[in-house]
Amino acid sequence: MSRRVVVTGLGVCAPNGVGIADFTYAMQNGKSGIRFQPKLEELNFGCQIAGEPLVKDNLVNRYFTPLQLRGLNASGIVYGVIAGLDAWKDAGLPLADNDTPDWDAGLVFGTGILGVDKFRESIHLVDEKNVRRLGSTTVLQTMASGISAYLGGLIGCGNQVTTNSSACTTGTEAILMAYDRIASGKSERMLAGSCSDSGPYVWGGFDAMRILPRNHNDNPTAASRPMSATASGFVPGSGAGALVLESLESAKARGAKIYAEVLGGAINSGGQRAEGSMTAPNNEAVQRCIIEAVQNAGISPSDIDAINGHLTATAKDAQEIENWCRALERSGGDFPYVNSFKGLFGHCLAAAGSIESVATILQFGHGQLFGNVNCEDVHPEIAERIDVSRIPTKTFSYDPKFIAKASFGFGDVNACVIFGKCND
Repeated sequence: MSRRVVVTGLGVCAPNGVGIADFTYAMQNGKSGIRFQPKLEELNFGCQIAGEPLVKDNLVNRYFTPLQLRGLNASGIVYGVIAGLDAWKDAGLPLADNDTPDWDAGLVFGTGILGVDKFRESIHLVDEKNVRRLGSTTVLQTMASGISAYLGGLIGCGNQVTTNSSACTTGTEAILMAYDRIASGKSERMLAGSCSDSGPYVWGGFDAMRILPRNHNDNPTAASRPMSATASGFVPGSGAGALVLESLESAKARGAKIYAEVLGGAINSGGQRAEGSMTAPNNEAVQRCIIEAVQNAGISPSDIDAINGHLTATAKDAQEIENWCRALERSGGDFPYVNSFKGLFGHCLAAAGSIESVATILQFGHGQLFGNVNCEDVHPEIAERIDVSRIPTKTFSYDPKFIAKASFGFGDVNACVIFGKCND
């Protein structure tokens, strides 16, 4: 039989808060992390705003040794290590000793584009025929699994240590991959999360596609407008989120605090068939993913109290709400409460699913649902399908039992995880 899996640790490095305390305050109070970026103006970007974590040097020094910091030029790795180690510490778990790894601990930590600034630096040195100046850490910083390698070594994981990459679905997929490993009895505890680099070399391609807002450079906090009639594109973001998943037996045996239970979920793809493409979802696949997630969690669609959607502030928001309505067979005033956190920190790409999952889970412990910002003018197609009261604009007291969190990514890939309040 499948074992029950719970969340016992959280860590985050987000544009609107580094560390759980600051992040929680920001989410509760609608504090935005989207800011004007002078470097984007200098490079003639149309969109000159972004969500980027504010990480001070003295904070970084707590997580890396001077030797590890030498030549370190990969912001995603910095974000991921901060979030990952914070989550491990929050769970009350020790680092393995120097002689033996923890055979029951592993991690799945995903990313999209990692070490892009290090790549640029390396290409320049190679082209200048200065290969010897690349340094011994270049490979670690530029390989996709660099983040899992860093964290696996720092923690001392002896179980599976790997990196996944599925565009915007990466973080949510990582959680479900870690969940499956524990539920099947192959591990007792797993660190799950994802990270994304900052900077123009990551965000430039999206600016070229003209899917980023260009009319809010002088008003950054109003730019990201999920589910709004005046949404004009997603604001790029970066950072990392991390969750410690653990078997319920292990958590109870050591008296760990439990944030929530991972009840199950589903991962699929639309195969870029029908209306699906590299950048657009196959609606049938999205609906099937949600339906299968609910079934896998062993609950009914009517049990879902709230949804944390993908909802990026693009033309696809209305279609996503339609897909939720069809999958859950709920609409109007019967629709669950729904929120999108991208209004506060933008679309953090590969890190989106994990950062948003951390925020989703925090709602259980605080007995709240966090509000949507910049959504006073609900998109008319959304207002036709669900009552606007289901889209709260302010944080309010609520005791959710079941929350569905979904991510839908480039390449027509989908993931939906069901979190539940744990009463054991």
